[in-house]
Order: sequence, then structure tokens, then C-alpha cells
Amino acid sequence: MDKKIFLCSICNINSGTCNEDCKFCSQSVRYKADIERFKQKPIDKIISEAKMARKTGALGFCLVTSDKGLTEKTLSFVCDVAKVLQKETPELRLIACNGTASLEQLLTLKEAGVKAYNHNLETSKEFYHNICTTHSWDERYETCQNVNKAGMVLISGGIFGLGETQEDRVSMLNSLKELNPTSVPINFYHHNDALELKPNPLTTDEGLELIKLTREVLSDAQRIMVAGGRELMFGDRQNEIFNYGANSIIVGNYLTTSGRVVSKDLEMLESLNLEVAKKV
Repeated sequence: MDKKIFLCSICNINSGTCNEDCKFCSQSVRYKADIERFKQKPIDKIISEAKMARKTGALGFCLVTSDKGLTEKTLSFVCDVAKVLQKETPELRLIACNGTASLEQLLTLKEAGVKAYNHNLETSKEFYHNICTTHSWDERYETCQNVNKAGMVLISGGIFGLGETQEDRVSMLNSLKELNPTSVPINFYHHNDALELKPNPLTTDEGLELIKLTREVLSDAQRIMVAGGRELMFGDRQNEIFNYGANSIIVGNYLTTSGRVVSKDLEMLESLNLEVAKKV
């Protein structure tokens, strides 16, 4: 078990404005989910969230937007935010998660101070058409390749519990291995009643085994991060994820769902004699 646990916080800086049809995502306008929607979060609020994240021990801070990919307007906004955060919270590693992106766009983000880019494959190439028809899996894979070409830190993972088979899960993990991400976020589908997909059918034990499988297949990854759906998937057994290969978690709230109080996560780590990582 890795004794140092990397904490990351995510900041939804543009919410619920996406026109894509990803069946697992409540941020699509198509499903009319009851979530908060806004085009741009005020920069002073983003700064406040970043400072709070650092205060609680997070080293990573991810700027997330809801859209298929980077538009010029979004790119400009993320760059402006990144430049401000470099001055206000220089200790944080800035991560962007803004959908599909070209090499040129990624280089612009890098110049603005964004160190890493998160773009998940979500599921296997074979299963992807079941959960999204408005853009292809290949576009996702290409964006991850562009991140590597830009010399940025690649963060890429996926979602379990979408109705995929075990073969799909292995296929996704093998595709991720080809991309050699530094960090692999594992998400577990969090159902919203507005979405067409059925609730996550996985049991807690199956979820733990999938963390173990991810660690085995992606043995070179520095971090296996348990992200969205952690509280719902594991409940009072969240402390077990570290025995199965996880060494990173998202703390605080997610994009459209609430996480548990950060102090509870810090208490959990302390009870397990695990340390919060102090450097990337």
C-alpha cells in the first residue's frame, strides 16, 4: 500500500451547457437534469475554491468545463483563470479538463501555466457507441495523444457501471495503457433520474476488484485515483480502496454531485496511518 495519498480537487467553472448526448452525464442539456447551470464561474469564486482546496491538502486543482471540446472562448477563459491561480495558489498543480483538444490548443494551455490535462476514454472503443453518438471514441483517444505530444501530464481513465462487460473494461484499460497516463481516474456511474442509463449494477466487492485490475494493468501509472461515485459505490468501506491499489482520491464536491466533508476523508487517512502527499 502506498503510504502517501495524492489529493485532488475539481472546480466546475462552466456547468450544464453541453449539447452532446453522453448518456451518463447530467450536464447534457438534452436530459434536462435538475442541476446548477452557468456559463462562467466568477474568477474570485474560483480563487476561493482553489485556496480552500490547498488548505485541505489538495495538490491538484482541475478546471472543468462542460462541452464537447475546447472553443476559443473557453480556451481564453481557462488561460485567464490559470494565470491568476499561478499567482494566488502557486503550490497547486493546475489541471484542465475541457473535452477534446488540438495540439495547438493544448500548447496554449501549457504556456498559460496548465501542467496537466484530463480527458477520459470513459469506456472501451467497442462499447462507446452505446453511451454516446454525437462524437467518437477515436476523438477522445486522439486528444490524449495530443496531450502527450504537447509534453503535458496526461490524466485519463474511465467510468465503470455503464452496462459494459468485463471484456469492455479490460479493453479500456489496455487502451489506457497504450497512452501511458500519469494518473488514472476511476469513476463509478452515479445515476441521475433524468438519465436514460440504469443505475450502476456493480457491487462494492466488484468495485474494489476493478480498482485492483486497474492497478495491475496500469502498473506504470503513478496514481490510481478513485474519483466520481466513490461515496455511493463504497459507502462505509471507502477505507478499503487503498488496499486494492488506489493512492489518490478526489476531495470535496464533484461536478454536479456532492462529495463527503473533507474532514471525514482526512480522518479516514489518519486512521489508516496514511499520509497526505506534500509534493507532486
